[in-house]
Amino acid sequence: MLAKLDQLANRLAELDELLTHQDIISNRDNYRKMTREHAEIGPLVTLYGAFQEASADSAGAQEMLADPELRELAQEEIELARTRMEQLEMELQKMLLPKDVNDERNIFLEIRAGTGGEESALFAADLLRMYTRFAERNRWQVELVSASESDLGGYREVIVRLIGSGAYSKLKFESGGHRVQRVPATETQGRIHTSACTVAVMPEADEVEDVNINPADLRIDTYRASGAGGQHINKTDSAVRITHLPSGIVVECQDDRSQHKNKASAMKVLAARIKDMQTREQQSKEAATRKSLIGSGDRSERIRTYNFPQGRMTDHRINLTLYKLDFIMDGDLADLTNALAAEHQAELLAALGE
Repeated sequence: MLAKLDQLANRLAELDELLTHQDIISNRDNYRKMTREHAEIGPLVTLYGAFQEASADSAGAQEMLADPELRELAQEEIELARTRMEQLEMELQKMLLPKDVNDERNIFLEIRAGTGGEESALFAADLLRMYTRFAERNRWQVELVSASESDLGGYREVIVRLIGSGAYSKLKFESGGHRVQRVPATETQGRIHTSACTVAVMPEADEVEDVNINPADLRIDTYRASGAGGQHINKTDSAVRITHLPSGIVVECQDDRSQHKNKASAMKVLAARIKDMQTREQQSKEAATRKSLIGSGDRSERIRTYNFPQGRMTDHRINLTLYKLDFIMDGDLADLTNALAAEHQAELLAALGE
């Protein structure tokens, strides 16, 4: 690790020198690339400098041990320096972990009602509100891509696009089965029912072209949109359905009055789904060697239970239970997302040590 950090420190010094040259500054693309690299390396090298200072303090205190009058003070300084070095070493290891290339991307969030009929669709609407409120707390934009509403105002399926820094990094562990236990609004005898929804979090591709989609593999159908939208939306074939024949993935979009815009939105979702499918296949292979499934993206796994009578939320992957369900359903997900990220980080660190 120290050899790697020495290399990064040398590279930062090299960048400091290069970024003073006029020919580098005048080349916009090159300059942007170097300043981005500088911003990534800088905090790591600063932390490494603090580690080196603590190491030097320890070495200096070791020399003081020979003096009987300074021995006690020297031992205290050695202990302080070693504790500091251990803390800094752990932070350095975390910063050196491989970055997820998708972490800063926008996402498509897809929620589908599962078992439970109308109650499941209502829970899908509650989950959408929860994630929308979380997005607002992070000052992200929320765009509705497509929605299939149920009779009582829930959603059989809904897809939204969340636009903001770090959207994928904070919500990438939300994919999976979400179970709810509560008395439904449609229940007349006060009995608790169990329903479920499936959530999929997919990073947005930079461009649709980033994903290799052969036009010959697509079947594109247009049809008349249904639901709200006035006379125009119901009188033209503005809705679009795209079927990716090799994978069987189907995407529908009808929320805009323009067929062209609906097709563009559907293509973006399709690209994200194909990219997500490829990523999940790779993650599943990696997850086979781990105890935890946090990073597997396994949609069939029941990851969480929301128990309304007890006011609790339990994440089954990390055995975390929080008795603040009202706050969670209002978008207060920081404790949960931070705990999942910390567990995943610990997993990666343990893998490095094997």
